[in-house]
Amino acid sequence: MIGRSAIREHVFILLFESLFNESERMGAQADNYFECLDRPVDEESATFIEERFRLVEEKLPEIDTLIDEKSSGWKVNRIGKVELSIMRLAIYEMLFDDEVPESVAINEAVELAKKYGQDQAGSFVNGVLAKFASKEKSGE
Repeated sequence: MIGRSAIREHVFILLFESLFNESERMGAQADNYFECLDRPVDEESATFIEERFRLVEEKLPEIDTLIDEKSSGWKVNRIGKVELSIMRLAIYEMLFDDEVPESVAINEAVELAKKYGQDQAGSFVNGVLAKFASKEKSGE
């Protein structure tokens, strides 16, 4: 099994890809994604990544509503696709995953934003996610 940061990065990429593909095609897209990796992931990791992706995807309507409420002046449809995908994953972890500390979810999201986003993406993601910090986690 690969590490949590690598898993998080793969889930982020699948969430990003889902913005450009119909939901019913994402199974095939995920298969293609895993086949094209320079450094393949083991089957157990791939299964975990896909399950994690589906869990986040199931909560997207709720997560997007929360983003619209908390991100002053930035509705979901105005946020860059990279930043949106990163924030969706982090918010899922912060609110619905008791195994991930909020600080880890935020720090990992900021690092992904710095790696994949525009110049100020890390600051933007950090600012939005800070509005979700210390909020009680809900059950799945």
